Amino acid sequence: MRYPDGKMPFGGEEPAATIVVMTDTANTRIGWLDLPAAVRARIEAIIGGGRVAEAVSQRGGFSPGTADRVRTETGRRAFVKAVCPAINVRSAELARMEIHVSGALPRTAPVPELLGAFDDGDWVVLVLEDVDGAQPRTPWVEAEFDAALAALAELADAVTPSPVGGLPTTAERLADDFAAWEIVAADPPADLDPWLAERLTELCAAAKRSLDVLGTGNTLAHCDIRADNLLVRRDDGRVVIVDWPWGAIGPEWLDRLLLGINVRVHGGDPARALTGIEPDVVTDFLAGLVGYFEYVGRLPPPPAIPTVRAFQRWQAEALRPWLRDRL
Repeated sequence: MRYPDGKMPFGGEEPAATIVVMTDTANTRIGWLDLPAAVRARIEAIIGGGRVAEAVSQRGGFSPGTADRVRTETGRRAFVKAVCPAINVRSAELARMEIHVSGALPRTAPVPELLGAFDDGDWVVLVLEDVDGAQPRTPWVEAEFDAALAALAELADAVTPSPVGGLPTTAERLADDFAAWEIVAADPPADLDPWLAERLTELCAAAKRSLDVLGTGNTLAHCDIRADNLLVRRDDGRVVIVDWPWGAIGPEWLDRLLLGINVRVHGGDPARALTGIEPDVVTDFLAGLVGYFEYVGRLPPPPAIPTVRAFQRWQAEALRPWLRDRL
C-alpha cells in the first residue's frame, strides 16, 4: 500500500534504551518499533515497570498490526496489539470491537485480562495479559482437545447470559457470510467443484436454515474458535481463549461446533465437540461455512493481508469432503 508522502505512517524517534526485537512471523505484521514513540510511551504507562526492553512478534493470524509479547526493564510482561486504519481500515474496526468485548468479559471466563486500551483515531491499541502458553498442536492431540472443550464449557457458564451489550446475534454476525452461496449460484465459477455446482439450490437452503437457528440463544459466542485463537497454559494445561473481535449473542453450542470443525480441518475426529448438537444443525452450518470459504477464497487479498485467501481456500478444500459425506 502506498501513502501520499511515499512513506509508511510509522515513526517517532528511536528509544534511548536498547530494545531486543525478535520477529517470528511470515506475514506483513508491523512490530513494536514501528509504533510511534508516543504510542509506545502510552503502552508502557499501562504496563508499568519502565521502558520495554524486549518485544517478540508472534506468528499466526491475519491482522497486519502488532502482536508482540513485551517485557519491560523491570520484568513486567504484556501482550500488545496495535493497528492503524491507514494500514487496513477493517483491522482497525476489528480492534475497536475487540476492546468493546474484552473490556466487559468477566474474570471468571478463561480469557486474558485486558490491562488497558486506547483509540486515538490513528492507533487502536489493546494491552493484554501475557499468557504463558502456546497454541494447541495440530493435528489436535487428545489432551488439548479435552482442555479446549473444558474451557468452552467454562466460558459458556461465565457468559450466559451475555455480559456484553450492544452486540449482534450470531445470525446477524454471519448473515453476509452465509449468503455466499447465493452469490456463487448467480455466477458459478468455472473451477467450482462439480458436486457443489449440482447442489447450489440445496446449499443455499441449508445456509438459510442455519441462520434461523443462529438467531436463538443468549450466550456470548466467540465466533472464531480455532487453534490459533487458543493458548494452552504451560503450568497446568488449561486453555485460554484469545482474540475477541467477533463476539455475538447466540446458542451456547456454536463455539463447540467451531472447535469440532477446526479439529476436522486438521484431520481429527470432531465427535466429542458435537455432542448434543442436532446433526442437521451441524450439516446446515457446515454448508454455510463452506459456501463462505468457496466465495471469499477466490477474491483478491485485502490490503496488507496477502495470506488470508490461501488460508480460506485451504479451509474450503478441507471441509468439502465432510460436507459431501454429511449430505
